Amino acid sequence: MYEDFVATDRWTSEKLHCVWKGTVVAIATRHADATDIRFAVNGKPLWIAMPNLAWVEQKRLSGKVITDFLAAQAAGRYLKQAIESGYDNGREMYTMTVDEVLHEVKAVVNEVGHTSNLPSLPVVDRDAHPGEFDFKLPGEPQTVAESA
Repeated sequence: MYEDFVATDRWTSEKLHCVWKGTVVAIATRHADATDIRFAVNGKPLWIAMPNLAWVEQKRLSGKVITDFLAAQAAGRYLKQAIESGYDNGREMYTMTVDEVLHEVKAVVNEVGHTSNLPSLPVVDRDAHPGEFDFKLPGEPQTVAESA
């Protein structure tokens, strides 16, 4: 869906490969009451700032919460539309309003039918074998998989 997609810039017709890279609560990093969703767009960092009040409003209006997965998908959908509509102008940060967040969240849920159908993040290569992700804890003689 919107964690890894290609969008075409309206003005230049350039193909932009957008990949979700992370989610950060911005209170800690820039003292903002927002959650920042980071994407790499053709390898360059881009942030979508989503106001934390949107989480409160979503719960108040629907009784449902915005999960991390849903927030990332909503931000990705917003980014894709910004690029394809010509709104994207190369900025490194875009700030969504509460209404925009609620709109994108609703649109993503309508697309997938239920939040349980959202892809999990981080995206892991489905062809990778579990042993490739194994590691040793400091001071331990075996890897995590070997000790299980």
